[in-house]
Amino acid sequence: MTEIIHRPEQGKFLIRLAPGAYAFLGYELRDGKMYIKTTYTPPEFRGRGIATRLMEHAVRWAEQMGYKVVPICSFAVHYFKKHEEWRRVLDEEGIRELGDTP
Repeated sequence: MTEIIHRPEQGKFLIRLAPGAYAFLGYELRDGKMYIKTTYTPPEFRGRGIATRLMEHAVRWAEQMGYKVVPICSFAVHYFKKHEEWRRVLDEEGIRELGDTP
């Protein structure tokens, strides 16, 4: 599959899917935390695990860089509810975003 491009100056991880078509994950770094603010995959490319791949890459990067993660967008919250193995990277604020539901 296509490589993931990191554009830290834009706060984005991107995958080029076709000419002019990109999936991306947008984030903000603040106070030692990575706030995952948005994920987007064009409708015609959805259902192929692309956003999950972006999440996995971003979370791995955050862990390697020493950031704790706070999921803001609904997909990121859902990802952490489904992938308990990555909860170790969540900040307390991120754990609150998940609510009481595992």
